[in-house]
Amino acid sequence: MSQPAKNNVAELSGDVSAQMAVLRDDIANLTATVAEYGKAQGMVLRSAAAEKAAGLAESGAAATHAIRAKAEKTYSDTEDAVRANPAAAIGIAAGVGFVIGLLTTRR
Repeated sequence: MSQPAKNNVAELSGDVSAQMAVLRDDIANLTATVAEYGKAQGMVLRSAAAEKAAGLAESGAAATHAIRAKAEKTYSDTEDAVRANPAAAIGIAAGVGFVIGLLTTRR
């Protein structure tokens, strides 16, 4: 009776070893699959970030251009107003300077 028990244990030991080998192979395959998926997702995210950065750069350049055009227009309008009314421009500049002087002096 002890002989069949030994055979069963030997068979079970062999089965467990075979199953462990299959599990190791499955884990290795899963690890490789997850690594490939991670690399693919990284590439997708990297390209999405590059596209977003390019879009932001374009919108920033457009905004800079619009602000520069507005500043040039304002400067031109101010220059025209000063040329049209030089006395008023001097009076306004003197008044602004006086107010700034009052605000910045210590008491």
